[in-house]
Amino acid sequence: MARIAFLGTGLMGTGMAGRLIDAGHDVHVYNRTSARAEPLVTRGATLASSPAEAATGADAIFAMVGDDVASRALWSGANGVLSAELKPGTLAIECSTLSHDWVMELSAQAREAGLDYLDCPVTGLPEAAANGLLTLFLGGAQPTIDKAMPLLEPLSSNQMYFGPIGSGSAYKLIVNLMGSIQLAAAAEGLITAERAGLDLDLVAKALASGGCGSPQVARNAALMVEGEHEKDVLFSTKWRLKDTDYGFKYAKKLGLNPAIGEATLNAFQGAMDDGYAASAETKVIDALRKRLPGK
Repeated sequence: MARIAFLGTGLMGTGMAGRLIDAGHDVHVYNRTSARAEPLVTRGATLASSPAEAATGADAIFAMVGDDVASRALWSGANGVLSAELKPGTLAIECSTLSHDWVMELSAQAREAGLDYLDCPVTGLPEAAANGLLTLFLGGAQPTIDKAMPLLEPLSSNQMYFGPIGSGSAYKLIVNLMGSIQLAAAAEGLITAERAGLDLDLVAKALASGGCGSPQVARNAALMVEGEHEKDVLFSTKWRLKDTDYGFKYAKKLGLNPAIGEATLNAFQGAMDDGYAASAETKVIDALRKRLPGK
C-alpha cells in the first residue's frame, strides 16, 4: 500500500482518486473547495488542509487541475507541495492539461526538490476516470515510469509513452487543438446544413458515421443539435478555450503559424465573449451563428 497525495478533486480527479482508494492505497486529498472532496473522504480518503499537508510523507503525488494557474498554486504557491517535507524519490505525477512551458518549468522545480517527475496528461470522460479506463500520455524517464506503473494501472486501460518529460504534454496539446478544430468544424457544418434546410438530426447521424466522423464529432454534433448546452456539462467553454489556447501557443513556440488553429481559437473566444464560459463547449455553435457572414 502506498501513501498517495491526490490534489484536485473535480469530476476527473474524483474518479481517479477513487480508483486509488479502491486499490487499497492510503489516499490524502486536497481540493481548494474542500466540500468537493467529501465523497472521497466518505470512501476512506483523508482530507488535507493544504497541498503541503497532503504531500508530507507521500510516496506519490498526483495533481489533476484545470490550468497553469491552479497547478502553480498547488506545487509552488503558499503551502504548496514544494514547501513540504518530501521524501527523496517521491513520484510527482502531473495529470493536468498544462502549457508546455509550465510543464518544463515545473519538472525542473520538482527535480531540484528531489522528486521523480512524470508528465502524465490523460484523455477520457469522467465516466472513464471512475472506471479506470483513461488513456495516459506519458513523458519521463523509463525508471520513473516503471516505478509509477503499479499506481497508473488502476487508473487506465492504456498507457502511451511518448519520450522524455514534456513529450506527453506535447501530444496532449496537439490532440486537444485538433479536437477543438473538429468541434468548430462540426458546428460550422451544422449551421450550413441548417441554412440548406436539411434535417439536422439526420446530418448529425451521418457525420458521426461518415468519413468526417470521429469520437469528438460523433458525440458533440448530436449535442449541438439537441441544443441543451447547460445540461450535464462535462467540459465547458472555459476549459475548451484554455486547451485551444495552450495548443495554439505550443504550435507557435515550434515556429508554426497554425491558421486553422487560430480561427478555432477565435471561435471559442467568441463563445467566451458572449458569456458562455460555464456552458458546454458545444455552445460554440451559437457563437458561430452570430458571426458567420450572410443572412
